[in-house]
Order: sequence, then structure tokens, then C-alpha cells
Amino acid sequence: MVKLSTARECRTYGPGLTRNRAEYMNAGVYVCSTIMLICGFVLLLLRQPKAGLVMVLIGLTLIVAVNVHDLVAHLAGIDYRLGLMEMDIQLPLVEVAVPVVQALGGVLFFLGILFLLIQGEKGYHHSKLEAHAMNMLIAGSVLWVLGSILNSCQIYERADGHVQILQQSVQIPFLTGSFLFMVGAILNSRDQVGYSRHGLHLLRRTWVWIGMFASLLLLIGGLANVVKVFKMLQMDRLRLEKLRGGAQERLVRVREGQTPFLREERRRWPRQVETPIEPPPEPTTPYKDVLVGKS
Repeated sequence: MVKLSTARECRTYGPGLTRNRAEYMNAGVYVCSTIMLICGFVLLLLRQPKAGLVMVLIGLTLIVAVNVHDLVAHLAGIDYRLGLMEMDIQLPLVEVAVPVVQALGGVLFFLGILFLLIQGEKGYHHSKLEAHAMNMLIAGSVLWVLGSILNSCQIYERADGHVQILQQSVQIPFLTGSFLFMVGAILNSRDQVGYSRHGLHLLRRTWVWIGMFASLLLLIGGLANVVKVFKMLQMDRLRLEKLRGGAQERLVRVREGQTPFLREERRRWPRQVETPIEPPPEPTTPYKDVLVGKS
């Protein structure tokens, strides 16, 4: 449930030499978040709902943080120049839209579970708040599915088959896991029809089992992403995908355009009239003076 790294070179996970380390940390934190989700669902199955939901909330917080970090990394890769999105349609649909949608889905998922946890702690029930919480679980999982579909729309032209296989090994588990979360949230909401359940009792065991299997798929995708990040950092940058539609060339010109910019500024100022420089007088020698005197 995260964009994570791609086979394109427009990403900057850290300044200078810390870029590779920050990218490894980005992938590792996501693996930790999926482990937290699995532990939370296991605790829910063991009849410890409060501890389990707290673990799920921690995992969702890490997922949102990783997505935000991934968004900043892609925007930093293009120097935050949003105008390049007009030239490369894949940039707004994949590099920018996917982490934004995934982060929003994680926030809605987080708020839905938080509302149910608060209702269980207060000891009284508010049907509207609980209904909003159930809707947030569905909306968050739907956004995750949408983000996974957009993530699968990435197009490669220069990347070899090995890189594309690694990318698909990440995308397929994410898409399947997000779809299971959506199915579980919808089934859990339909199970409440005709029953007067409140608080933590709204989360049925069916949703818990489906959520645990979905989290396992996310863990598999996260581990595959760690392998992909390692492989991509070892390969030559010339084999990575670049921005399309002339966006890469424009970005390079902008980055190296300090001198042309100064030239344009100089053109705006009126040119000063240059006075011709007279050549220095030729040095006279005593031999030349003698010849001139005789003539």
C-alpha cells in the first residue's frame, strides 16, 4: 500500500551520499508497518481488541509516513517543478497521485479504527459516529485499491525484463492485498444490517481474518520491494527510466540553466557604447630615430 521506489531515476530519498541509506530505510519502515498490521490482527483473533487495534493504528501511521516520504522524494527529484507534469502524464498519475491516494486511504483507515476505539473506551454509543467509522474503513480501502491500480499503470521502455519482473512482484501483492481489505470492509459493513452491535463489536471475525491475509500479502510485497531497491541501486543509472515527453531534457536545462538565465537578464539591460581601444604606440628605438633623422 505504498508507491515506494520505481525504475525511474527521478527520485531523491536523501541528500548526497545518504540517498541510498534513506531509500533502504523507506523500504524497511514499510516492512515494519506490515508486521505491525499482522500482529494487530493476530491480537484481535486472540480476543485482545484494544491492544490489537493499537498495533493496527501504529502500522497505519507508519504506512502514511512512508507514503508522504515517498511523495517528497519524487517531487524533490524534479526540483518541485510541477510544470513538468504537463509534459509527462505518467508523472502526475503515478509518481505523485499514487502516494497521495495511498496516504489519504491510510488516514481514513486510521480514523475509522480510532473512532471505534474511542467509542469502546467511552462506554456509550453514538450511531452516527460508528456509521462514519464503518464508511471510513470502506473509503480507505477503496483509495488503496485505486492507488494500486494507478501504480500498475507505470510504463517502461528502457528497463529490462528483470527490472519489470521485480516491479510486478511488488505491484501484484499490493493490488491483491488492497482488494482484500476492500472486500473485508464491505462484508463487515453488510454484516451489521439487522444487528445492534456497537463499538469494537462492529469488527467481525471475518474482517479480521481477511485483514490478516491482506497484511501478509502486503508483507510479501514489502519484502519484494526491498529486493528490488537493492537491485536497482546496484545497476547503472543509464538503465533507469527517464521522464518522457521532453520533460527530462527540460529538467536538465533548468538545472544547468544558471548561465542562460544570466544571459537573458543581461539582454534586458541597455548595451553600453563601447569605445574603440586605440592600439598602443610602437616603441621607438635609437636605430629608428637615426633613420628618421637622415631621411
